[in-house]
Amino acid sequence: MPKLIDLSHPLAPGMPSYPGLPEPRFHTHFTHEESAARGTYAPGTTFQIAVYELGGNTGTYVDAPFHRHPNGPDLAALPLERLANLDGVVITMLREGPIPPDALAGQNLAGRAVLFRTDWSRRWGGGDYFRSGPFLPAATCRALVDAGAALVGIDCANIDDMADATRPAHTILLAAGIPLVEHLRALDQLPATGFRFFAAPPAIAGGTSFAVRAFASVE
Repeated sequence: MPKLIDLSHPLAPGMPSYPGLPEPRFHTHFTHEESAARGTYAPGTTFQIAVYELGGNTGTYVDAPFHRHPNGPDLAALPLERLANLDGVVITMLREGPIPPDALAGQNLAGRAVLFRTDWSRRWGGGDYFRSGPFLPAATCRALVDAGAALVGIDCANIDDMADATRPAHTILLAAGIPLVEHLRALDQLPATGFRFFAAPPAIAGGTSFAVRAFASVE
C-alpha cells in the first residue's frame, strides 16, 4: 500500500496569515444542541453546521494564473491534470536567497510537480517565517517553463523575493499556466523522486487562490 504524507498546514482560527491579509475566522451556524432544539430531525439525530471565513491565500494554497494575470484561467478552469496524481520531484536547497537555475541540472521535469524543499516551513508559527528566505528568481522560473514543469511548489513564505515588487516567479510561472503551491511543509519526508503529488482546490469560478490539503503518495 502506498504511504500518504500530508504536506499541508492545518487550518485553524487565528493561524498565521500573510502580513496584511485577514486571519481566518470559524463560526458555528448551529451546534448539535441547537440542532436538537430545532426539532427538524428524529430524536438523537443532530448535525453541526459551520461557516468558515478565510482568505484564499491561507495556509497551504494553490495559486491559479488569474491570481496574477487578469486574463488567466481561474481556479475552476485549472485542469485536474495540473493538480492531481502528478509524478513529483523534490529539489533541495537549504539556504536563504535565490535558488539558481543550476539547481535543476540533470532533472527531467516535463509534466511533473516540482517541489522546492528549503525547510523554511520549520519556522511556521514563529516571528521569522513571513519574510523572504529562499525564492525563485526569474532565470530559474524561465528554466522551469522551458523544462515543461506541470506545477511548482515551495515550503516557504513566498515563492518570490518579497522585496521585488514585480514578482517575477508569479508572473512567469502563472503566465505559462503553471499553478503554484505555497506554504508546503514536511517535504523532508519525501524521496527526491518516486512519488505522486496532489493539491486540487475547489473549482471556484473567479477564484484566484485557495487552501488545499496537499499530499503525496509514496510507494
